[in-house]
Amino acid sequence: MTIGGERLVGAAVEAADVPAAASGSSCWGPPLPGVVRHRATPLSRRERIDNDLLRRYRTDNDLQARERLVERCMPLVRSVARRYAGRGQDPEDLTQAGLVGLTNAIERFDAGRGGRFVSYAVPTIQGEIRRHFRDRTWAVHVPRGVQELDARLQLARAQTRQQTGQEASVEELAQMLDVTPDEVEDAQAAGRSYQALSLDHPATEGTEPLAARGAVDPGFARVDDLDVIARAMRGISERDRQVVRWAFRDGLLQREIGERLGVSQMQISRLLKTALTRMREYSRGPVTA
Repeated sequence: MTIGGERLVGAAVEAADVPAAASGSSCWGPPLPGVVRHRATPLSRRERIDNDLLRRYRTDNDLQARERLVERCMPLVRSVARRYAGRGQDPEDLTQAGLVGLTNAIERFDAGRGGRFVSYAVPTIQGEIRRHFRDRTWAVHVPRGVQELDARLQLARAQTRQQTGQEASVEELAQMLDVTPDEVEDAQAAGRSYQALSLDHPATEGTEPLAARGAVDPGFARVDDLDVIARAMRGISERDRQVVRWAFRDGLLQREIGERLGVSQMQISRLLKTALTRMREYSRGPVTA
């Protein structure tokens, strides 16, 4: 019989493809009364090196020893992070979250109490990656219990694919995890809530953003144009404004405008040219040095 903490470590280490932790005194605390402990397995050469680097860092504040330990454990961090791939997150972000967990493990692990550093580091790395998903990636609020069930579902589905080459059904997943089919479906729906689509996202393949939700009203641009013209018209006389209205609003020919004013077409042409120039200058405002 072993204590619950040791079983947790063993499961975590196995999930990360690293050697299982030896029972015996460890960083998880002294044995419980009446619990039978197996004989401790001697540390491997690699584990002795890890503990020596930890000792140098803790005792002598040797930062180089700490950096070397981080470099030695980076393959472990990447191995754990790969198990959470395919969930809408950049693998590099997951590795960085795992690195934070590794750093925390280095600061908290007590080599003087025995045990293997890897056995302590794996669940710490996993916990930090799960915290990354919980705190930074969900687009909508999802209860923590549902988030954790979704993570267990992902692992169970991956194991089923590896063992049978097929996807597990909702009923099979529910039986494996000792939950109801409804809870499985809720967790699967929540697992699709990591990221929300923008309202600008195309409704169907091949459509442009917002194409299925209407188009830009050309009246908005017309309002802006009319406002610019109205302000520019203040820069010319009332007679010139009337000529401009006849020419551009009512569509009269220069000859027809000349007949109304009793002048020639040539005079109307010069008048329009001068009026438009003044309107342009007025709309630009006074020129400052």
